[in-house]
Amino acid sequence: MSARTSLRRRFTVATVTAASLALLATACTSNTPAEEENGDGGGGGTNQAASDNDAPGDDVVIGFSAPAADHGWMGAITTAAEEEAENYEDVELRVAEGTNDVAVQISQIQGFINDGVDAIVLLPFDGAALTDVATQAMEAGIPVINVDREFSSPFAARTTVLGDNYGMGVSAGTYICEQLGDQPDAVVAEIAGIDSLPLTQDRSQGFADALSDCGLEVSNRVAADFTVQGGQEAAASLLQAAPEIDAIWNHDDDQGVGVLAAIESAGRDEFFLVGGAGSANMMREIQEGDSVVQATVIYPSTQAADGVKLARLIAQDKSMSDLASSTVPRQIQLFAPVVTADNVEEYLPLAFES
Repeated sequence: MSARTSLRRRFTVATVTAASLALLATACTSNTPAEEENGDGGGGGTNQAASDNDAPGDDVVIGFSAPAADHGWMGAITTAAEEEAENYEDVELRVAEGTNDVAVQISQIQGFINDGVDAIVLLPFDGAALTDVATQAMEAGIPVINVDREFSSPFAARTTVLGDNYGMGVSAGTYICEQLGDQPDAVVAEIAGIDSLPLTQDRSQGFADALSDCGLEVSNRVAADFTVQGGQEAAASLLQAAPEIDAIWNHDDDQGVGVLAAIESAGRDEFFLVGGAGSANMMREIQEGDSVVQATVIYPSTQAADGVKLARLIAQDKSMSDLASSTVPRQIQLFAPVVTADNVEEYLPLAFES
């Protein structure tokens, strides 16, 4: 088996698994019975494929904390969590003010512990720094749902909901391979996010692995910081250093606003650009078809909303009805699909504004 076939096969398996879990997370609260394939329901067993999990149950108080909404994706995270909680009359979501101050976020979780909430949904500014206080919550009998940025200990969370950062890189690299794979001398550039973050490192590793699968590599790389200004400065530096480029992968669509501004200012259009995260801004660029933006890779901004759903199930001692197991899984990782002109209409309604 070739290395290329091996990577693609492994990624396909991961895709099916992650996509299935995402569907399960959606289906776990369905109160609509599934249609039976025959008159007697068949199959036997006591764990039914559908449940009344959406029906009101015991009242649940969920504490929610996330970083400051200083870019579109993070703002969408909190908004989606709030909107999801509103779907349930038995859920009270107590939302702490978004903060990038680790000490403040730790105090917010300590406050939730003191208040005796039923569950906590936590997207930490720094997973390692919030691990101890999350562990305290777990030891106090409060289940913690860790979102996006992982804690450094498995004892700090009951369940973890993750995007697929490595998979984002693989998706972006695979798409670029499909476009440029027959050009071994193609110049591929990368505009990363914050290099010190594990998520950025995972994205870059996945990108490099996918490119190597078709004989390509990153020729020029710069790092930004997820902000418009940072994206513009990094892209301007890249364009000055590389007089000819065939493709660019930009890790983050929020900083992509600045990236596009730099590209327009430089008057460059000889390449195509693949975005990251899945903003409505980039999807409209794809839809209109008159810019360098050709695709973007989804990094779901629904992770905290899934966390609210799972927190409710766990607090009410319910299971995910489409699983044979009787409890909510320890980890759910969401898929990172590529959005192009062929499928942008499907993804645009769920996109966030940068």
